[in-house]
Amino acid sequence: MTGPALLESQRVRQEIRAGRITGTSRGLAHGFVQCNLAILPREYAFDFLLYCQRNQRACPVLEVTDPGSVTPKKLAPTADLRTDCARYAIYRDGVRTEDRTDIAELWCDDLVTFLIGSGISIDGALENAGVPTHKDRWVLRTTLPTEPAGPFRGDMIVTMRWLTGPQAITATQVTSRFPFNHGAPIHLGDPAAIGADLANPLFGGTVPPTPPGIVPAFWACGVTPQSAAENAKLPFFISHAPAHSFITDLPAQALMSA
Repeated sequence: MTGPALLESQRVRQEIRAGRITGTSRGLAHGFVQCNLAILPREYAFDFLLYCQRNQRACPVLEVTDPGSVTPKKLAPTADLRTDCARYAIYRDGVRTEDRTDIAELWCDDLVTFLIGSGISIDGALENAGVPTHKDRWVLRTTLPTEPAGPFRGDMIVTMRWLTGPQAITATQVTSRFPFNHGAPIHLGDPAAIGADLANPLFGGTVPPTPPGIVPAFWACGVTPQSAAENAKLPFFISHAPAHSFITDLPAQALMSA
């Protein structure tokens, strides 16, 4: 007698936990919400929550765990936050000191996990609408300030995509229906207007000159709260590594507005 079939999200997390998937979460478990992780000591949790509340476009919080809990009970009740993300980034005093595929040895009862909506979640919806998501995509710093809270502060991080004019219109229409995955673009057009740092991308490789007929489109990015935590120079902080988001069991369409 067999048990109930696994969701694709559960199957992928099992593969990650077993070490058989170690790369980017992009393209995995299409149709399920992916989250950025921010794991920090309880004493900083309120200020961090306040920072996210004040900067919801970049920091849409979907769940916050109880201190010490390793399971996001709402989003993935069979998951283990210590093992089910393919790569974690470990920060000490604001410096990324190492990456790990398992953080069980670092876990303690004082840690609170924030699960923050990721733009990767809407790749499926964009693909279905005819907007490609597999290339021409970068994560960049800007000079757009966020509203601080306690020690958390810094400029907004964005995801830039190169799109044609019609694709940019479609992408705006599609993403505007996903407010918990950053919503519509915050800017279309000249990167300099928002101080986007094309010379030093955080993810995506070198940015070549923009081809004719291409519109740079910019979305708020869930790396923003991670950057704010770096700026706070917390003694200890854990996040997902870039493009290695945590996969939940929540269908992406469940977060789609009417």
